[in-house]
Amino acid sequence: MTQELILNSISFAKDTIEILLPNPTIVRKVYQQQIEIFPETHFPYWSQVWPSAVAMVQFLVENPDYIQHKKVLELAAGLGLPSLIAAKFAKEVYCTDYLQEAISTINQSVEHNKLTNITTGLLDWSKPPVPSPFYDVVLMSDVNYNPPEFEALFSLFKIFLYQRSTIILTTPHRLLAKPFMEWLMPWCKLKTEIEVPHNNGLVSISVMVFYINDLGNLRT
Repeated sequence: MTQELILNSISFAKDTIEILLPNPTIVRKVYQQQIEIFPETHFPYWSQVWPSAVAMVQFLVENPDYIQHKKVLELAAGLGLPSLIAAKFAKEVYCTDYLQEAISTINQSVEHNKLTNITTGLLDWSKPPVPSPFYDVVLMSDVNYNPPEFEALFSLFKIFLYQRSTIILTTPHRLLAKPFMEWLMPWCKLKTEIEVPHNNGLVSISVMVFYINDLGNLRT
């Protein structure tokens, strides 16, 4: 996708972050051109800041102890907004997505903000590295949207839980994701709701924190 990046300033509490994102007008134009040639083309959802990412950042800013001086991983980062904010508190942040275009855009935001404790890389959650490196905290925003991927995603959850990582998940309310969320609830230690402005209204985003006390109770 041909990109023209625009700079957007986002404020949270007393903090502000500047993030680069593709021009949405050009994104739509290029997408329409591509689907005329390749009808199976997927819309580049990574190119937008979604309410779940905003809710994640708001939660981290209000609860920095979760990531303060920690080693943090973000999965399916898209534009990497949570990673950009997490870098202000964390010891180090590894920001990942499975699309190179997303990573290239994130790299420009990292450089623009002069952040030295973020590294980026390609990571497909259906093919996690073995052995998986340890992270104190794993951030996932709006990942539970495609039922065929739920088993692979849950397998990745188990890897991190076995490693005693803390997982922070933000998600809109989706009926199709209910079975997946039920798998996770035994390890949910905190659940709260954050309302985020979106499309001239408010959308409620669930914020959940997961970790385990008993390794023997993980679903197989």
